[in-house]
Amino acid sequence: MELFTQGFPVFLLIFCRITSFFVVVPVFSARTVPAKFKVGIGFFVSYLVFLTYGTTKQITPNATYLLTIVQEIMVGLLLGFIVYLFFTVVQTAGALIDLQVGFAMANVVDPLTGISAPITGNFKYMVLLLLFLTMNGHLYLLQALMNSYQWIPLELNIYTYLADGTISEFLVKGFSQSFLLAVQIAAPIMVAMFLTDVGLGFLARTAPQYNVFVIGMPLKILLGFLLLVLLMPSMSVLFGHLFSLMFDFLGEFFGAIQGGTD
Repeated sequence: MELFTQGFPVFLLIFCRITSFFVVVPVFSARTVPAKFKVGIGFFVSYLVFLTYGTTKQITPNATYLLTIVQEIMVGLLLGFIVYLFFTVVQTAGALIDLQVGFAMANVVDPLTGISAPITGNFKYMVLLLLFLTMNGHLYLLQALMNSYQWIPLELNIYTYLADGTISEFLVKGFSQSFLLAVQIAAPIMVAMFLTDVGLGFLARTAPQYNVFVIGMPLKILLGFLLLVLLMPSMSVLFGHLFSLMFDFLGEFFGAIQGGTD
């Protein structure tokens, strides 16, 4: 009973961080994943982390213990949000592509998130998830989560980094970097659609008998599909680079926190 009373506060903190991480991070946070599975895998991973890390920790439950619980939930949500931010790159790129091709009016409901998503973005997002699972990215996420206790220990006061703007700076940097990546992914098709609009404009001026509003939409859809087919082989390399950037950004975040603690 004494060992239980000493270890349970530490286990509860670990469980809060890991469970909040699974609530936000892609793949694990999908609506198709049962809630019992999320709680079960959170409990199992928390138990492993407790055996390797938490047995040497001693935390006395007091008035600040509630603040520590909130802190661990914030850390888990923050880590999951950083990963989720880079996964939304393809959906943002798909929205930009659909806006140019003409699919923006035909959004579909994403069964994984339950929200309306662009057709091209939803397609690329499913391809991204398949490649992520094929590359064992979910295992690397679990490894990064377990290694986070080496960089962000339970004793760390994360509120200090909220006050000095370190976390806000990284979130703004991650958002700007993800939006830039989305524009770069969508740039080939966006440029092609822009040149198509320019060509249709010249056609309307030189041959007014052609109704560009009638032939323009099917032509842009045909060119959009053709470019998507041509760009499909390069998606694996592109998404692999996106994954490396995501993990590098997580490493930079851990390094900034670790540097602050040093």
